[in-house]
Amino acid sequence: MFFGYEVSPTTHCPGLQTMTSIAGIEFREATTDDVPAMARCRLADPTDSVADPRMAAYFDRRHHPQQALLPRVGYIALANDNVIGYIAGHRTTRHGCAGEVQYLFVAPPHRRQGIGTALVRLLAKWFQAQAAQRVCVAVADDSPVEAQPFFESVGASPLKRNWYGWEDIGVNANPRDY
Repeated sequence: MFFGYEVSPTTHCPGLQTMTSIAGIEFREATTDDVPAMARCRLADPTDSVADPRMAAYFDRRHHPQQALLPRVGYIALANDNVIGYIAGHRTTRHGCAGEVQYLFVAPPHRRQGIGTALVRLLAKWFQAQAAQRVCVAVADDSPVEAQPFFESVGASPLKRNWYGWEDIGVNANPRDY
């Protein structure tokens, strides 16, 4: 069991588990081959912009956000073999953090069903395996209005203008209602 979900092993990181029990939703590690499906998933939100065109380069370790280190990972949520959400993060030295959430998206019809929280928890487990406790995420003025309350609901708190963070993501990435 991982945060109350049934798990099955994954090959990326020993001890890291993939959740498989949210009502017909499968979670697994993302690869560069998943990026086109992730970009199509993003189009499900007419109020949001298109997916970051550098996403494939990020997964191929050719695009490096400010102060990013090479260790990085992503996870996707699938319903009927279709990507409905994704998350990615990397080790960093930005803002005194050891990890950073780079991407998080859940298609609108699948929001508020625990999928975003499950994705954050998967990434939190990876950060723990990487010995990265202090993790940050950008919540810019143009982020969706749900971003701030969502990150607060999974234990993040304001770090500085446009940034939220967890002092210890392994301890603090637990959901609260928002």
